[in-house]
Amino acid sequence: MTEGRVTVVVITHNRCPELLRTLGRLRELPERPRVIVTDNASADGTADAVARHFPEMTLLRPGRNLGAVGRNLAVERVRTPFVAFCDDDTWWDAGSLRLAADVLAPRPRLAAVGARIVVEPSGEDDPVVAELRDSPLSGPPWLPGPALGSFLAGATVMRTDAFREAGGFHPRLWLGGEEELLATDLLSRGWWIAYVPALTVHHAASLVRDPTARRVTGLRNTLWFTWLRRPLAPAVRRTAHLIRTVPKDTASARAFLQAAAGLPWVLRNRHPVRPELEERIATLERARRHSPARRYVG
Repeated sequence: MTEGRVTVVVITHNRCPELLRTLGRLRELPERPRVIVTDNASADGTADAVARHFPEMTLLRPGRNLGAVGRNLAVERVRTPFVAFCDDDTWWDAGSLRLAADVLAPRPRLAAVGARIVVEPSGEDDPVVAELRDSPLSGPPWLPGPALGSFLAGATVMRTDAFREAGGFHPRLWLGGEEELLATDLLSRGWWIAYVPALTVHHAASLVRDPTARRVTGLRNTLWFTWLRRPLAPAVRRTAHLIRTVPKDTASARAFLQAAAGLPWVLRNRHPVRPELEERIATLERARRHSPARRYVG
């Protein structure tokens, strides 16, 4: 049952035990996909462990922490029409990669399909699943599921050509909410993104994480995306809403200061979306305000 249409890309940094578990799960998949691992300059022996235990997998060692751009580096080596992104603490369910390829292949304007995320070890749906399932966006009748305005990199299979056309993940955003800019640039180019609940990804959240640092970059990237792609009035409203609603603490202050420091770059690269796409972004924004998966906490 070798699946020759999908390559799995994994990025990692200092999470050796979690990564080895994930790679073991990927090795066991009946599809037997090619796997490319980008080790973002881990200092815990991750790269050597991958080379030793998974010699059949392609290992990239860029020598520094590229964040999400480590995925771009891996996609440069992808030769299949589809690429499945995977975090070092997530893994794909058996059969999902083949089904994703079956869904994407006959739909040439479908850029990506998102999967249902199951939290391990409880087996419950991640809170974001309800947001994906109940997406308020409409789309063409040929979509295989609800239309989405963004995606989760650790639970998405994407058309390789679409990823490259949109430029991949932006290096300035690094890691944390980096998907929103790429998704919007895909939609601006006429691509579609859909949720397919029959696809499943398992997520056993790593204990080796800094939730505060992730919150800082996530909030900063939300601000940068808002200023880069949204028209002036919605951008001002969104910024004001964030000022009112995010926690009043040092982490939020750091995020706003980092975002403000990037304003010269933002203004040079600002390209507001068309009105019809802004309407879709605004619709998602209203829906997400009540989502338990959208909280700047940690």
